[in-house]
Amino acid sequence: MASATAIIISAALVAMVWALLQFLLISRVPVRSEGISDSTGLVAGTNDEATTRRLTEIYEAIYDGAESFLRAEYTICAWFVAAFSIVVFVLVSWGTGWDFARGAFTALSFVLGACTSILSGYLGMKVAVYSNVRTTVSAQKSGWKSCFNVAFRAGAVMGFALCGLGIFMLYVTLLAFRVHYPLPEDWIYLTECLTGYGLGGSSIAMFGRVGGGIYTKAADVGADLVGKVVHGIPEDDPRNPATIADNVGDNVGDVAGMGSDLFGSFAESTCAALVLGSSIGISGGWDAMVFPVAVSAVGIFVCLLCSFIATDLRPVRAEKDVETSLKVQLISTTILMIPAVYGAAEGFLPQEFMLKATVGSEVLTLQPWHAFLCVSMGAVGGLIIGLITEYYTSHSYKPVRELADSCKTGAATNMIYGIALGYKSAIIPVLVLAIVVYGSFKLGDMYGVSLAAIGFLSNLATGLTIDVYGPVCDNAGGIAEMAELDPYVREKTDALDAAGNTTAAIGKGFAIGSAALVSLALFGAFVTRIRHASGDELFQNGVNMLSPITFSFLIIGGMIPFAFAALTMKSVGTAAMQMVLEVQRQFDEKPHLLDANPTERPDYDACIAISTKASLKEMVPPGAMVILTPLLTGIFFGVYAVSGLLVGALVAAVQLAISMSNSGGAWDNAKKYIEKAGPDSELKGKGSDIHKAAVVGDTVGDPFKDTSGPALNIVMKLMAVLSLVFADTFYACNGGAGVFML
Repeated sequence: MASATAIIISAALVAMVWALLQFLLISRVPVRSEGISDSTGLVAGTNDEATTRRLTEIYEAIYDGAESFLRAEYTICAWFVAAFSIVVFVLVSWGTGWDFARGAFTALSFVLGACTSILSGYLGMKVAVYSNVRTTVSAQKSGWKSCFNVAFRAGAVMGFALCGLGIFMLYVTLLAFRVHYPLPEDWIYLTECLTGYGLGGSSIAMFGRVGGGIYTKAADVGADLVGKVVHGIPEDDPRNPATIADNVGDNVGDVAGMGSDLFGSFAESTCAALVLGSSIGISGGWDAMVFPVAVSAVGIFVCLLCSFIATDLRPVRAEKDVETSLKVQLISTTILMIPAVYGAAEGFLPQEFMLKATVGSEVLTLQPWHAFLCVSMGAVGGLIIGLITEYYTSHSYKPVRELADSCKTGAATNMIYGIALGYKSAIIPVLVLAIVVYGSFKLGDMYGVSLAAIGFLSNLATGLTIDVYGPVCDNAGGIAEMAELDPYVREKTDALDAAGNTTAAIGKGFAIGSAALVSLALFGAFVTRIRHASGDELFQNGVNMLSPITFSFLIIGGMIPFAFAALTMKSVGTAAMQMVLEVQRQFDEKPHLLDANPTERPDYDACIAISTKASLKEMVPPGAMVILTPLLTGIFFGVYAVSGLLVGALVAAVQLAISMSNSGGAWDNAKKYIEKAGPDSELKGKGSDIHKAAVVGDTVGDPFKDTSGPALNIVMKLMAVLSLVFADTFYACNGGAGVFML
């Protein structure tokens, strides 16, 4: 069988070439307004020049807004990376007895991880904006295949480019560090230096998710409250001053932020598995140690093959096929990953290999089937969590329909039902996570848990494809509304977007579930690194949670996700208030903007400026809290305090993230379910009091599902990976007791 290096590098290059091919296919769609057929046009004449100009104008406005925001955000991130890389170099060097090579390598991998994350987010934004308008144009044609394929391929560009780039950069970094650490006995230092890669990716993801989330939801909430609730104009109506900012937000939050987030998950899960499995290299060789990276590489080939199902083998021919097609992608990639992982385990792992236990002095003897089962448990567990998420957030099922019915008695009952739905939706995912953790730990110790996290993300290319698909369709609908195309086009994009909302919720379920396992694996790697630094003086028998300092910080750790959610929710509320006031000011000063056919356009730039300024200002406090809390805890209170902090944050964040994301997704789809109803039905349809109650729920749910909820998975991962990177530094502070020696 080919070496692991050949498979990994090949997979990375194939992924990037495939992404380029998908982009070229999208670029063949001209930005030109067209009709359904040669004889029937949906707009005022086929190839209508005025409409084409308007489409181009809107596309350029969204692109310029997204570009200017990301440039400003990434400038701040660049200064942070430059400053924090110095902190990483100094503290890691000091913590390792002034080993400048380890300090420099960790700082270098931190910079590489951050740059790859920035590039991933920026690339995603570019592709999404480029594809949005082409999806709108394709929706003018008869049938569903064309518009679905454009949106799906836009997601594929992001998914495969990010996976290929992430694997390539990580593995090339590994090979470069191997020059300095050629002996298997020294590979523990190689993997420890690589943890900076995960820290860099996750740090940028934190700012991208929070900054982008505040931007998009400030605009969305402001546009909804003044536009739909107060003045009764449709979503994305060109008369609404906040509508361009809302569409810009979809690209910087839901695409760029999410891309950085999932890149961070991939980098951290791989780093954790490599640290925990570094001892495998001594008995099994290089191929055995890099098995976690090989699993991700094999996943690229599986996702590539399965993508043909959606675009060619079973193309979308009717509205009902859209959600099914996306769901088939997740199920088919999971099923195919199981034999693929078995082949990788048999090919790259020796028949028996040795692994040091995370707790105790035992040396475990593992076989390839142990690793195979751990990865498979993660992949299947992720699929189950995804399908449970779909049940609670899709209007095809009972929970969301009950939520829609609750709107008949007003917004208050809608809020009560929605919050209860979110809490209830956390039960089965948490039980699944518990089973996966127990099973994988029994099979392969903490290394097994890290492989289960890799399994969760094994079909990451497909997960990202589906995640990006949603915002692209959402933007396509907004462009159709602003360009004043025939309502049929908006109905079509709304149908695509409704499926995208559900699959986006499924994607968030995957991301949160994988983040929980990644965080636990990183905690295991932290314990392993402290044991190595202390010569087995600390944590040989595990972490005693009843130790006063550990239990005290366990409670503090449980508070962190709530403090983070409070900061981000309030930030959205503050920015949304400014947006509401600005939109209302424009309507008050220029009442003719609300005319059926106004002669003047609103001041879109004023709303874009509000969102940009608010998000850049408000993303700093929550990000600083998450980064500084474990760092200061480790330095001043020691490694036992950090252990409690990480466990508390993990336990609280996973429950809160699932409930918030699913409540928000359910409120959104309950609103869409009501909008699909006719005026003579029980739900009365658009414009009714029932619909207004649903809009209030959706407005509250926006920061739940797109700002605070998904960003919580970064909270657990970032705190854990930061503690792992600075583990030697924490031990150097009075033998792990911290400055205060409590």
